[in-house]
Amino acid sequence: MTTVTGAKVLERFPAGSPRGSWPAEECAARRRAAGESATVVMDLESDAFLVVVPAEGD
Repeated sequence: MTTVTGAKVLERFPAGSPRGSWPAEECAARRRAAGESATVVMDLESDAFLVVVPAEGD
């Protein structure tokens, strides 16, 4: 896991995937169902969708 600008990255999904952001959105939905405040963001530099949660202490 990586910490980026106040958020912890849980998963990475390539933006070039045939399903686009869906895998990331599905992963974030599972995390939210488990009680985490997961969201999906786009990392333009790495061309990937990231599932992130607020970093501890935020």
